[in-house]
Amino acid sequence: MTGYWVDAAAVGFFVIEWLIYAITLERTAYGRDSLSSRMHVYREIWVRNLLNRDARMVDMQIMASLQNGTAFFASTSLIAIGGALTLLRATSDAIAVLATLPINLSPSPALWEIKCVGLILIFIYTFFKFAWAYRLFNYVAILFGAMPPATERDTPEAEAHVIRTTRMFENAGQHFNRGQRAFFFALGYLGWFVSPWLLFITTAAVVIVIWRRQFASNARQAMES
Repeated sequence: MTGYWVDAAAVGFFVIEWLIYAITLERTAYGRDSLSSRMHVYREIWVRNLLNRDARMVDMQIMASLQNGTAFFASTSLIAIGGALTLLRATSDAIAVLATLPINLSPSPALWEIKCVGLILIFIYTFFKFAWAYRLFNYVAILFGAMPPATERDTPEAEAHVIRTTRMFENAGQHFNRGQRAFFFALGYLGWFVSPWLLFITTAAVVIVIWRRQFASNARQAMES
């Protein structure tokens, strides 16, 4: 019974760390200094520069590359779901392999299936985030196409269109970032398949890595110059 309490504590730590990081990044003043938040500013700059241009083919090509990248991650999420389902079906085989290791890592079949279901749920969440981001990027492309001509850039209608396009753009980027964050935490979650103690370590490692990328990476420093 003690072992199950350790598993529960490890999963609780995993969930709490994910929530705290997400809330800090998206809903606090500290998070507004992150790399992602700084890129939101440049989305608005891009949209305003787009309004000043008559030829917008290059902008649409860049948008297509963003859509393709999002579609790739959505497809990868489906593949990951399939792999996790396969792992769930191979419970007895996986436990047999773990039993051959020098240290005892083989959980009960029920616990193994719970671990697999948790991994499946993470990848399902990831897929929905990327799929919705892909749809939002499609909407942004439509708004790009509906952008008023450069001759009307000083009108109230043009300003309103810039604002709604920027908001849609930021929303798409936010959902894409959430999908990527889920991928990173899924990697940390894999530590639970070895040991709940390792889940504590891998979760902390994931938080440190993604925090550093947002606040202390070379890319973040480049945005200050």
